[in-house]
Amino acid sequence: MGDDLGDEWWEHQGKLDVSGSEEEVEQQKQSTEKTKAQPGKRKRITEKTVEVKKKKKNDQKEFIIPQNKETEDEKSTKPKKKRKKKKTITDVLATSEPKPGSPADLQNLVALYFSDKRSVIEQEELKLQGSCFLSSNDLTHSLSSYLKQVCPKWAKVQKQHTEKSSVVLLIVCSSALRTIELIKQLTTFKGEAKAVKLFAKHIKIEEQVKLLQKGVTHIGVGTPARISALIEKEGLNLQALRYLILDWNWRDQKLRRMVDIPEVKLDLMKLLESGILNNCKKEKVKIGLF
Repeated sequence: MGDDLGDEWWEHQGKLDVSGSEEEVEQQKQSTEKTKAQPGKRKRITEKTVEVKKKKKNDQKEFIIPQNKETEDEKSTKPKKKRKKKKTITDVLATSEPKPGSPADLQNLVALYFSDKRSVIEQEELKLQGSCFLSSNDLTHSLSSYLKQVCPKWAKVQKQHTEKSSVVLLIVCSSALRTIELIKQLTTFKGEAKAVKLFAKHIKIEEQVKLLQKGVTHIGVGTPARISALIEKEGLNLQALRYLILDWNWRDQKLRRMVDIPEVKLDLMKLLESGILNNCKKEKVKIGLF
């Protein structure tokens, strides 16, 4: 049978198989190319959609009405409430006329300070009689003229004082600068008496104790904190003390008196509590408000 068909049949059959396989290969190539091309299209579509979404968002933002700005504008148009300022000590004292201090002022201050620290009986014991006080300054005296009035026999008292680490006259004020001013004002009163500064800025407390032990000191001028510290260290004793003068009426740049400054007032109360009030009740010490 193969002889009847001849050799041409075999050749034709081979060509058909080859041609068919080539077509299939081409179709496969085309299909693979299409599949490769599809992801690219998807990417382009996704990129375009993202751009479109961004544009929509930007357009929406442009048309959104800023509510915060309206509220801020409304707030700006509303009248602002003025806050009431708290009155300071300076404001109160600036509007009030200066009044000279009196023994009753000191008594009230002591009673108020010890009201929650002592019993009722102990508070009664702290009250001082009128004989414990010197006449107060009526705001017309300088320090020297006031001391001459309340200490008329100063020259005699000065000569009789021979104890070290003690003073006869103690002047208490609010600051170091005020201490220096008061010592300068003592020149016409003190005579040959020796005055010493008793505050913390210029000298250490140990050095001051040694200084008081070296010689006789008649007048001490200083702050209540340093004076109390010297008494605690036994560098200053109260045995010879006869006059305690409080710089009561003087006011600083803020118009505050010594008792208007909380820390100074506290130190003053501690100083009075250290033994001065007891000596006043025993009539060993007299208090004057300058």
